[in-house]
Amino acid sequence: MYDKYFENYEIGERWKSRGRTITETDIVMFSSLTGDFYPLHTDIEYAKNSFFKQRIAHGMLVLSFAVGLTKMDPDIVVANYGIDKLRFIHPVFINDTIHVELEVIDLMDKDNGTGVVTVKQTVLKQTGEPCIIGISKALINKEKQ
Repeated sequence: MYDKYFENYEIGERWKSRGRTITETDIVMFSSLTGDFYPLHTDIEYAKNSFFKQRIAHGMLVLSFAVGLTKMDPDIVVANYGIDKLRFIHPVFINDTIHVELEVIDLMDKDNGTGVVTVKQTVLKQTGEPCIIGISKALINKEKQ
């Protein structure tokens, strides 16, 4: 998605990523990396008795994978500009496959050789069920004249 200069984006433009399956190893590694060993993610017996009836992936793990699934050209993307109205609305379980869908909803010219591309970001499971929604912003270079 973020592979063209600011002036080449149009409001309403859409993009869909490839998929990625969430594994038990992903959850274990994320827990180890972050220190987040909350039992809903790491304890099978605890999770069996939870609202979800099984372990779920960390929301921030899924969001991190969503960032990794989004195409970004380092010569074009200056920086992540923020995420607004972020919501984790449905769980992602081990062996679910996620993908990302983006829709451009705003373009803000910064008059400094960059602009902000604002997108509605949705992370969906293989069932089509949305898991994470939010408004994501990226600071994008303009084409050098």
